[in-house]
Amino acid sequence: MYQVAEENVKNAGVSNVRVIVGDAVTTIKSLRHGDSFEPFDLAFIDADKENNLNHFREAKSLLRQCGVIVDNVTDLSVEGVRNLLEALKEDRETDATNIATVGEKGYDGLICAVKLWIRQFDHKYTCIVYQLLL
Repeated sequence: MYQVAEENVKNAGVSNVRVIVGDAVTTIKSLRHGDSFEPFDLAFIDADKENNLNHFREAKSLLRQCGVIVDNVTDLSVEGVRNLLEALKEDRETDATNIATVGEKGYDGLICAVKLWIRQFDHKYTCIVYQLLL
């Protein structure tokens, strides 16, 4: 499956994208603790759905403010997907939406989340308002 991602990156003509294959949580943790770590602008998650919430939390830790997480969510009946959606309702660091699509399977979709830009002023948090156009 990763060959498709690599081919798409090549066809897009971009050179600053890495396709990394491995256990999602372990790989993300190793990226965060590297010597030359710089926050990411975008994280695309396509991993086992039972651990969606863990994947999302780890990916969010890699993002700079206003970074985007896209999570390939295919089956809302999976407990891990439902756990992520429940957690997103309470997550004050992100703004997210679930976009359902219909394809061959009859169900599919994705979550698109933006890590909010939050600055602290006198112990109150102010969030920059943005508009995400898809």
